[in-house]
Order: sequence, then C-alpha cells, then structure tokens
Amino acid sequence: MFLLPSLITVGNMFCGYAAIMYAMRGDVFFAAPFIGVAIVLDMLDGRIARMTGTASAFGLQLDSLADVISFGLAPALLAFSWSLSELGRWGWAAGFVYVTAAAMRLARFNIQTTTQVDKRYFIGMPSPPAAGVIAATVFAFPHGLTGLPQLLAAVAVVVVPAVLMVSTIRFRSFKTLNFGYQRSYLPIFFFAIFVVLIATEPQYTLLALAYTYLLSAFIGQAMTKFKARRGVTPPA
Repeated sequence: MFLLPSLITVGNMFCGYAAIMYAMRGDVFFAAPFIGVAIVLDMLDGRIARMTGTASAFGLQLDSLADVISFGLAPALLAFSWSLSELGRWGWAAGFVYVTAAAMRLARFNIQTTTQVDKRYFIGMPSPPAAGVIAATVFAFPHGLTGLPQLLAAVAVVVVPAVLMVSTIRFRSFKTLNFGYQRSYLPIFFFAIFVVLIATEPQYTLLALAYTYLLSAFIGQAMTKFKARRGVTPPA
C-alpha cells in the first residue's frame, strides 16, 4: 500500500515523458492529452497518500521531480513544437522562462508546505493548471498559429502562466473546498454533465476549464475589493 502513491507519481512522470516524445515528433494533438492525464494523476497521488496514511518525504520529493517534467519541461516543449519554433531564439527564450517559473513554483510550494497557514489558497498559480492552459490551447488549436499577431498570442499563452506561477496572487485550492452538498446528490449530477461535455466537445470544454481557473484569481480579487468597499462606512 505504501508504494501506491509513488506508482501513481511514476505514471504522472510517464505522461510527461510521453508528451515530450510526441511533441518532438510534431504530434502535438496527441501530446497535449498526456499532460491532462498527468494533471489527474497528480491530483490523485497526494490524496491517496493522505487517505492511506502513506505520505512521506520521499513521495513529496518524487512528486516534485515528476512535476518538473510533466508541468515544466513537457508544456514548454509542446508549445515550442506547436508554434514557438517559428520565432527562433525568442521561442526558445519563452519556453525557458516557463520552465524556470515552473521549477521556482514547485520549490516554493515545497517550502510553503510546512509554513503556509491558509490551506484554502495557493500563493501563485499551481504548476498543473498552468500546464493545463498550454495543453488545452494546443489541443483546441493543434494546427498552430502563424503570423506575427498570432505568434505573440502563442507567447502570451506560455509567458502569462509563467508569470502567474511566480506571482503572489492567490488561487483557490480545491482540497478544502466545501460545496455544501454533504448529503446531496447534486455533485454527482454536475459531474455527469462535465463527463458529457468532455465526451462531446473535449477541446472547447478543457479550454474553457483551463482559462476559467486562470481568470478565477482575478475575479476573486475583484469581488473581495468590491465587498470591502461596500463594507466601509462613509465619512461623516
């Protein structure tokens, strides 16, 4: 039982490796889903470790090393093979900025694991959703982007998540999220709708999901400021 979380982490690592291999061959449409599977496996290994009481320092370090491959190197190579190669050295630079940001984000997460007080939020965008933004964009537009305006948009797809990973913007963590449906079957119904959307329109559903989470931090900040302004008593 104590090996199960690490085996799932190895599966995560394999998905990142497979995404890299397909991206190097130019098959970006087949490479992108591997990053999505790696995200699912990354969500599972930690939860299974906590449920079975098998969490360990070794598992934490192995998970971080796997994440560097699956959510750092693989998305950067995927984006480069997809469109950034048209920019030459500037494409190399954008990819390297993303890899560096992902490594810094994972290193900071390891430090904050024992010091972070509010478990409801991540400080900076987590690396799996950041990789999901790139993978979902490539999966939705597998033929790549051409022309200077579109290539600048491709650079933004890589650089914006990189900046958000090393920022101090708070992103919601779903580990402690309570939907208020402890004795309701509504979550099962909503999950069924999500499965139907994935089965019928996987490209646009995953694209909407990835960018919704990216924008959720800014929407949350705007709502917090709006509520704070409404709660301030006007001066006499």
